[in-house]
Amino acid sequence: MTSIKDIAKKAGVSISTVSYALNGSSKVTDETRSRILHVANELNYIPNAAARTLKKKESRILGVFLTDFRGDVYGELLDGMKEVCNSQGYDLIVCSGEQSHRMLPERMIDGAVILDHTFSSEELLKHAQRNHKIVVLDRELEHPNINQVLLDNKAGATLATEYLVEQGHKKIYVVTGPDDSFDSIQRMKAVNLVASRADDVEWIELPGDFKKSGGERAADRIIQEYTEPVAVFCLNDEMAIGLCNRLADTDFTIGEHVHLIGFDHIELSRYMQPRLATIDYSKRKWGALAAEQLIKIISGEAVEHERIYVTLVQGSSVGRGPKRSMMYTN
Repeated sequence: MTSIKDIAKKAGVSISTVSYALNGSSKVTDETRSRILHVANELNYIPNAAARTLKKKESRILGVFLTDFRGDVYGELLDGMKEVCNSQGYDLIVCSGEQSHRMLPERMIDGAVILDHTFSSEELLKHAQRNHKIVVLDRELEHPNINQVLLDNKAGATLATEYLVEQGHKKIYVVTGPDDSFDSIQRMKAVNLVASRADDVEWIELPGDFKKSGGERAADRIIQEYTEPVAVFCLNDEMAIGLCNRLADTDFTIGEHVHLIGFDHIELSRYMQPRLATIDYSKRKWGALAAEQLIKIISGEAVEHERIYVTLVQGSSVGRGPKRSMMYTN
């Protein structure tokens, strides 16, 4: 691999002169720079990014670490990040897997956005203690070098479950996410709080996985237990779509026999018939804000933790609960 030492030897100049020329320094004449660049091109010289980063103490690259890349949520999130990074002179690298964790301590990136449960909180605090800049989207961590940009999961789950209760539903299934998912844990905390206030409602928790398969399994259970119209809160739209797909093969009708609400308002849910009730928020804004906050803390600016707000999108997938006969006593 060609080094600046090889270029200096062929061009008949010192190593420092080559370095100045390659970095656009005014310390060399245009003629000398032109000759050195010509030699570098002849020798197929490729700059060593790691060495450059070490010298300049910056790479102008941000890393975003994701557990998964599938689905509309991640696509819009990354679009928001990319737009901000490009406008601020940064590039964005999307990372996944244990080996990619090295990029932060080895300073191949200037900072990281974390939406990846393979990072332990202890690991992130250790990096922050060594002055690495981090924005977390999937946990609550307090450190001067860590900023939180969190989705308001509790507010969203509260809106969804209270909507079902207000519609008069007395039997509500809740299809959860993975056990180690921060979003699922936070949403279930809100569900349990609403359930504690609505003690005349039967609440049934079904294990899910944030995938269509989780919704399909939940549908099978609901079909087996069905005696009267029920409501279902899937903790994300993808499971809600899986549930709908499974019920499409039966005589059960969404919005009549099974009243369904999701979470995320992904694009596909907008074309479902009946229209899926769900919880909406701006994924693009979430990503953009995360990138903005990371660039600010890299620059030494003071930042506050941020929260992405949510709204309820009503849909005909949820109707009124079943009418019950009045009970009279003497």
